[in-house]
Amino acid sequence: MKNINLNNQEGYWETNYTNKPKMFGLTPSFAAEEALKVFKKKNISSIVELGSGLGRDTIFFAKNNIKVEALDYSKTAITSIKRKIKELNLSKFVSAKVFDVRKKLPFKNNSVQGIFSHMLYCMALKNSEVQSLNNEILRILEKGGVNIYTVRNFEDGDYKNGVHIEDETYQNDGFIINFFSKKKIEELLVGFSNIKIDRFNEGDFPRKLFIVQNQKK
Repeated sequence: MKNINLNNQEGYWETNYTNKPKMFGLTPSFAAEEALKVFKKKNISSIVELGSGLGRDTIFFAKNNIKVEALDYSKTAITSIKRKIKELNLSKFVSAKVFDVRKKLPFKNNSVQGIFSHMLYCMALKNSEVQSLNNEILRILEKGGVNIYTVRNFEDGDYKNGVHIEDETYQNDGFIINFFSKKKIEELLVGFSNIKIDRFNEGDFPRKLFIVQNQKK
């Protein structure tokens, strides 16, 4: 059984973010568009984005008057977001910092209205680390607060391809992906009620994903 270690992935992300600034596209993700509808419906005006990447969704939320605290493991990604928010004069809507989500999230208990993360849960995190992150999200969300996240599922073309690491985790083209079943999603519902789970596709490959909308009880 090989070791899952986010530290070992840092070089891959830095290289790809530097050399492929359009690797995930420049337009907002479908997940962000769906999340915005929920945030507006529930009068959520301030969110934390975990694993913000190069900021395509960060900028989308900010342009729609949602204040975003963006966190990402990659220094290159955060530098890119800071440059974009300055160029677009969105500084009053966005703050961005480098952060490792395996650590305690830098927010007080019951202090956050909404959380958004696109494909963060399915990155190079062990199942125990995903559980810890989910617990931290539960801690910082206010009662009734919403956590919206996406994960790649078992229908994805990369599932069971590449190098098997452990459990539902595989390495493809250097990147480690932790794939999710509905059962795995349901195991993360302690303290939450599920609003919705939908399937969607992204990219030319395409990636096959779940989008999950949970509300803190």
